[in-house]
Amino acid sequence: MATTPKFSYALSEESAVHHLINLQLCDSADLFELADTCAAYVSVLVETDDAVTFTTLCKRLLAALKRLRECCDAELPSYLVEQLIAGEKITSCVPDCWQETTLQVDYTVALTLAVMGGTLPAGVAKELTGLLHDMVWLMAEFVKEPYITAH
Repeated sequence: MATTPKFSYALSEESAVHHLINLQLCDSADLFELADTCAAYVSVLVETDDAVTFTTLCKRLLAALKRLRECCDAELPSYLVEQLIAGEKITSCVPDCWQETTLQVDYTVALTLAVMGGTLPAGVAKELTGLLHDMVWLMAEFVKEPYITAH
């Protein structure tokens, strides 16, 4: 009887971890690409139990968040502006009090620093890592929401 190879989730997770840890963002990465990269980091981070890998992913996330924060203060390229021109009114994925991308980035940076500090009780660190995951995913969706009024 032939046996089928079994692929474990850990193997695919390790390859995703390896890819993300070695990912080199190009200097021209835009707001959307950086937001998606941050979302990729937290998607793997939330499933990571190894302390060294966790810290390395946090450092990579912080670097991507820093670049994302810089994009928040820069003028958007025209191709992104075209994608952000509002058609019909949509309901935002974040509450009115979080409508500033910079505030969301600052919150996610603070959460990243808190969970990578290694001083929190394990249960608290796990919950805050989950919150970090959700905040980064919300932010990644938020930056792509149409909001510019067409003239």
